Amino acid sequence: MGAENGSKYEASVNSDKDDKGSNFYVYYLTCFATIGGLLFGYDTGIISGSMLLIGDNWSLTTIWKELIVSATVGAAAIFALIAGYLTDYIGRKKVVMIASVIFTIGAVIMGASTNKEMLLVGRLVVGAGIGFASMSIPVYVAEASPPAIRGRLVTINQLFITIGIVISSVVAGLFSVNKQDGWRYMLGLAGIPSVIQFFGFFGLPESPRWLMEKGRRDDARKALQQIRKVQGVENELQEIQDAIDEQKKLETGKGVLMRMLGTQPVRRALVLGCGMQLFQQLCGINTVIYYSASILKLAGFPVELAIWLVCVPNVVNCLCTFIGIWLVERSGRRWLTIMSMIGVMIGLAVLAIGFQLSIVYTPDIKVFEAGTDGNLFSNASSQCFAYSKCEACISNEYCGFCYEKESPASTGSCLPAFKDHPEQYAFFSENTTANGDVESHFRCNATNVWDLERSKRTYYWADSYCPTDYSWMAILGLALFVMGFAPGLGPMPWTINSEIYPLWARSTGTSLATATNWVFNLIVSLTFLSLLESIGKYGTFWLYFGICFLGLIFMFLMLPETKNRSLEEVQELFMSKEYKAKLSQDKGKAPDTHF
Repeated sequence: MGAENGSKYEASVNSDKDDKGSNFYVYYLTCFATIGGLLFGYDTGIISGSMLLIGDNWSLTTIWKELIVSATVGAAAIFALIAGYLTDYIGRKKVVMIASVIFTIGAVIMGASTNKEMLLVGRLVVGAGIGFASMSIPVYVAEASPPAIRGRLVTINQLFITIGIVISSVVAGLFSVNKQDGWRYMLGLAGIPSVIQFFGFFGLPESPRWLMEKGRRDDARKALQQIRKVQGVENELQEIQDAIDEQKKLETGKGVLMRMLGTQPVRRALVLGCGMQLFQQLCGINTVIYYSASILKLAGFPVELAIWLVCVPNVVNCLCTFIGIWLVERSGRRWLTIMSMIGVMIGLAVLAIGFQLSIVYTPDIKVFEAGTDGNLFSNASSQCFAYSKCEACISNEYCGFCYEKESPASTGSCLPAFKDHPEQYAFFSENTTANGDVESHFRCNATNVWDLERSKRTYYWADSYCPTDYSWMAILGLALFVMGFAPGLGPMPWTINSEIYPLWARSTGTSLATATNWVFNLIVSLTFLSLLESIGKYGTFWLYFGICFLGLIFMFLMLPETKNRSLEEVQELFMSKEYKAKLSQDKGKAPDTHF
């Protein structure tokens, strides 16, 4: 049997190319690996709906809301850097499995939280798992993929992220009726897919490229045969070995990061990789994901409806990711990314204009009621009676807008809110009837909708939004935003970062780019609510629009086309003419792509 196998390997080396094999297993491997992307997407999306309920139950301040949302992001940034070292030291597969365990622990802590501090700890633990997964999964998938379908397979990770987001919006809608403990189920259910991924990974191979780098050629051969479903893989193994040998010749004793910064094509690739991740986040995608329910509430939708309406942009996001999977190997990475950025800018413009129109045409205060606030309301409650416009009324944290459902423009009043739960309670009022009787009631109560026994009129209580005829523009803007983002700007930074570094710099380069993604994700998610308060709703989205314009220029100038090139061939795209000339002079031959 050994001689027979040896002859097969020799025949493979002497042939022009390896056996074609089957792509089925690599798709199977990719789907199991990208469960980590599904977890990433679920956690990203579920916080949008759960925060509306958590905020109501625990009376969270703006700072605490931003901390709970952003804690996961901050932890992910730190642990993405740690993952860069671990994937080189213990392998890509083991890091993905560690991420599954950490994520499960974090989900349990979040679901069992008894106070905001414990919830914050759970969010930090989940962030560690996401940081490990977001860095290691694209590298693992890229190194296992044939060049012809590598872009498509890495893009599947983004597809699973969007599927996770869609699942989270449905789960949030289902549990939104349980206002006391619904958020616990939303957050705790995230532990189920991570358990499935952990046990599923026992049967998957390690990255062949990592095994070759560690000198384990026989193990690499077995892994590659398992993935390709063929015996003849020697040419591909030799190509990987040649790249490793070239890298060893160029070793200078410096650390990997210093080598990267001192090597012109790798330095340029690092700037591109980190820049793409930076602009992906600064376009505001995670304000749309983390705060989509809050954005819709600000646009004039009641809480329960806002949670369900989150499904609209999330489903669009998922469906449009299929467009990216179809286009990535046809139109290529460069133009798909550039056109995607333009689509995102259109969505941001619609959002900004919609909020501008809702402020310009905000309802007037038409009803001025008499009543008593007793001890239920703060001393600032008297300010509520001085406002003449809804927008001014809701800008005061102590006030809310009460209006009749059928005619908000003519029935609105600005009333004091219960200081501990402004989302739930309103002003106790007294009205004098035609007979001279005084009737007392809560005009807007804790359920947001209430039929008065005598008038049979339905009233709404809005503590942070105004009813408007332009609410539909928020839905349209969010849908256009994710429609533009999903095919290109969502998956391409991950796909391109998994392709553009030589093997010796791949883990470090990908971890630096991933950390860049998480750092700017943290900045955006930690500042969004504060930006809304400081420069306003439409000002915030115009700011993101301006940043996207700068990103468009960056992509146009810096991003080359990497379609249908091997991982080793891609690296030549980043060589300057001077570097190629120097390399050719040093070697006395044409430039080698394995720098």
